[in-house]
Amino acid sequence: MCENSRPTLLILIPLQPAFVAELERHYRVIEAQEGPNEALWVRLQGHAVDAVLSNGSVGLKAEHMDALPGLRLISAFGSGYEGIDVAAARARGIQLSHAPGINNATVADHALMLMLALARGIVPLDRAVKSGAWLSSRAERPTLNGRRLGLLGMGNIGQQIAQRALGFDMQVAYCTRQRRADLPYRHINDLLGLAEQSDYLVLACPGGDATRHLVRRPVLRALGPQGFLVNIARGSVLHTGDLIAALQAGEIAGAGLDVLETEPEVPPELRGMPQVLLTPHVSGRSPEAQRAQLDCLLANLDACFAGRQLPNGLTNALAL
Repeated sequence: MCENSRPTLLILIPLQPAFVAELERHYRVIEAQEGPNEALWVRLQGHAVDAVLSNGSVGLKAEHMDALPGLRLISAFGSGYEGIDVAAARARGIQLSHAPGINNATVADHALMLMLALARGIVPLDRAVKSGAWLSSRAERPTLNGRRLGLLGMGNIGQQIAQRALGFDMQVAYCTRQRRADLPYRHINDLLGLAEQSDYLVLACPGGDATRHLVRRPVLRALGPQGFLVNIARGSVLHTGDLIAALQAGEIAGAGLDVLETEPEVPPELRGMPQVLLTPHVSGRSPEAQRAQLDCLLANLDACFAGRQLPNGLTNALAL
């Protein structure tokens, strides 16, 4: 296939070089990791873009779509798509795809890791022992066994976290709009009530306007000074200023955050807190999950340009 006959794929997110090379064997690729800014539109003058690869955080707005008149497909590299204007895409006849469920197990593993590392104080203990403070660092630490886990959201990831928590004999409860009759866990109607009855509160809901700043200071106070918060959902679900204030006041015991409202920028207050554990939005990244997401992208691109139904076309489902 000659270069000019290949569809053009615009990549708006960081992608492994090996993955980019694989995509380049099938498509004409334009990388723009700076995102959809003004400089990008200057770069794209004279280029017809057929597909865009983005994610829930970077997204794609209506005005960006208007700047790409030949656009046929917007694909989210992962399950999240809250930053993509779905209504605008559909109004313009642009197809949408994502990769639901592919990295669920990896995210659930990461959530349990954050819970364990926070409870047992793994990072500060490692630093203490390496600095020679073996004896002085041997204080008791809480554990997961028999404790209460509260999940905000009970989708596929929430269910996998709950399954893992049962292995620690944890008591599992969850808060969603509607009770899941097919699940054995206790449903609590309101988030404050869930926080009050949790030792570990894990945020596992979608992002977007519907969940923006659901977790604020009253919820953190309800979690209490012995409670830990873990966020593997979206940074927008948690009000960062309220979290910092609650941590500074000792209103919760600690927080494990894989996502931030300001990512990749990290508030200096959080960087200096030993009771805060931070990871750089990698909960869904394992070699297996990343490979599966690329395969999903390739399948959707191939279907789009062959005129077939997308294997992972986007639906309107967006439930806690």
